[in-house]
Amino acid sequence: MSRTTLALIAVPAALLLAACSSSGGPATTHTAGTHAPASQSTTSAAPAAAATTSSAGLSGTWNGQYSGSFSGTFSLTWQQSGSTLTGTINLPQAGGTTDINGTVTGSSISFGTVGSTDITYTGSVSGGSMSGSYQVKAANGSAGGSWSATKA
Repeated sequence: MSRTTLALIAVPAALLLAACSSSGGPATTHTAGTHAPASQSTTSAAPAAAATTSSAGLSGTWNGQYSGSFSGTFSLTWQQSGSTLTGTINLPQAGGTTDINGTVTGSSISFGTVGSTDITYTGSVSGGSMSGSYQVKAANGSAGGSWSATKA
């Protein structure tokens, strides 16, 4: 296999895993287990928004898929405290599990990986499902696609 081909395979996988490590603390990568990422969430004071993300509404395991520039499956494990989400994301295609943080405001959710802002996810939550788009920053620009997940 040529160096170019190897680089084309290894770099996106590394970027995806690194992107799952947005700012908020030291990055931790686990190579075993099936943990789901957690992120910070923010709820608005509006009653409808509180109903969507109240208390620990997003806490638990979420299974999903992503497509676009990169594709595969993932599993998120969230702990919600108010509008803050923390937890882990397991990306089998990228080689493991890493910490993740996010926020939720009403039905809007955004999250990224601990220690990096190279990959960000934004979208909306409705009951036991969420979906949106992701963006991966790279040295030569950015790439992205869509994602969706359902609560396990």
